[in-house]
Amino acid sequence: MLIIGITGTLGAGKGTIVDYLVQEKGFVHFSVRGFITEEINRQGLPVNRDSMVTVANKLRADHSPSYIIDQLYEQALLTGENCIIESIRTPGEVDSLREKGNFLLFAVDADPLLRYDRIVMRNSETDRISYKTFISNEEREMQSNDPAKQNIGKCIEQADQIFYNNSSVDVLYKLIEMELIKLNI
Repeated sequence: MLIIGITGTLGAGKGTIVDYLVQEKGFVHFSVRGFITEEINRQGLPVNRDSMVTVANKLRADHSPSYIIDQLYEQALLTGENCIIESIRTPGEVDSLREKGNFLLFAVDADPLLRYDRIVMRNSETDRISYKTFISNEEREMQSNDPAKQNIGKCIEQADQIFYNNSSVDVLYKLIEMELIKLNI
């Protein structure tokens, strides 16, 4: 059993990598966004990026920096299958998964304007924002000294493989496949 975690910048292609691993390689998908959305709904809050960040940071502060990922990891273990956990956002999450073994971290990044265009096209409830807000959100989530808060920049630094997704989906799929071949997956 292998667990692959996905981290990366907003709109870079984390979901595209997940789709490939699920559809082409049979991985089981576990979503941090889904986990947090359930908690947001339980609390009766609006489902938006601010609520996502606030609720996730509170869960991490109340329990541990790796709390959300640890919950998803336990669910993944029950499957006995190769799994992908989307999306890793704190160094504590990376550390916790590395300690458990059989873990790889993939990161994805792309040009900011291209990523913004992607989220506009995606049109999810958390993506209906201006470019200025997009950049502001990203700056808030890229670094922090608080272990309970997002530090995507540090997570990307800890990745086993970084994919630069400035081209087409087909090119990204080829990059993923080449990495999986190297890993015998």
